[in-house]
Amino acid sequence: MTLPFSPYQEIVSIAARYAKAEGEVTTDIDALRLSKRSSPSAPCHGSYHPCFAMVIQGAKSLQLGTDTINYGAGDYLLTSFDLPVAWRVVEASHEVPHFCISIAINSEKLLDVMSRAQIARPPTAVLSQRGIVVNAATPELLDATTRLLRLLDRPADIPAMAPLIEQEILYRILTGPAGGQLMSILAADSHGNRIARAIAWLRENYARPIRIEDVAERVGMSVSSFHQHFKAVTAMTPVQYQKQLRLHEARRLMLLERLDAGTASHRVGYQSPSQFSREYARVYGLSPARDVEASRESMSTAAE
Repeated sequence: MTLPFSPYQEIVSIAARYAKAEGEVTTDIDALRLSKRSSPSAPCHGSYHPCFAMVIQGAKSLQLGTDTINYGAGDYLLTSFDLPVAWRVVEASHEVPHFCISIAINSEKLLDVMSRAQIARPPTAVLSQRGIVVNAATPELLDATTRLLRLLDRPADIPAMAPLIEQEILYRILTGPAGGQLMSILAADSHGNRIARAIAWLRENYARPIRIEDVAERVGMSVSSFHQHFKAVTAMTPVQYQKQLRLHEARRLMLLERLDAGTASHRVGYQSPSQFSREYARVYGLSPARDVEASRESMSTAAE
């Protein structure tokens, strides 16, 4: 498919009208988010949930475990699992801001599209891609995304048209190079589905001591197979994954709920404050107290 025009100028124009403030904004389309950054950013730590995200202007870099993932205008990021990451905007200015659109991925909608389109499930052996991958958007995917954004200018059309275009976008993703990963997660006995269940359990129980043998048994895998497939998806071991969850939550508690480092570290499962401080500095580059102070100063400056 060849588009009769260059779509980026139109998409950027729409995004600029609806994402005037810095950061992420919601839209009248429930699953659709827009984000804007007018300057390169420092690393931001958090979790990515299953979603489709396309950069339409500027560029971004993301750290997943030991992997660095770079993507720019026309690339889309597909996140298949809940994953702790560090990301930063690397190309943006006031004249040419970074714009990104994201659409949350719902497993029920995926199953509906798969059943109606009769998309063949991949062989069980197809796993172990990373849980976050980048691909160039095809003209068909770009066209559907453009039509979805146009609905923001026609809000009366959103209830009828947005679900149809979202289904088309999901279809393009499922039939694209990373579709097999998503389909693997939905298949009950697949490695992808078992890793997704393990990740969900770890996110619910990150503050508890864990034995890898118990988690592997819970999802019906041998310890060696569980390690292999978990690391293939997340670029980290289960223990490293749990550690990332603990540190991210402790940081949130200190920043937003204003807990001290000792209380926050105990709440997320650390028994040793000194171990918490060492591991925190290894991830965030500063001690807990200095990082929180610097982050609050940064937020205060941004709000002025």
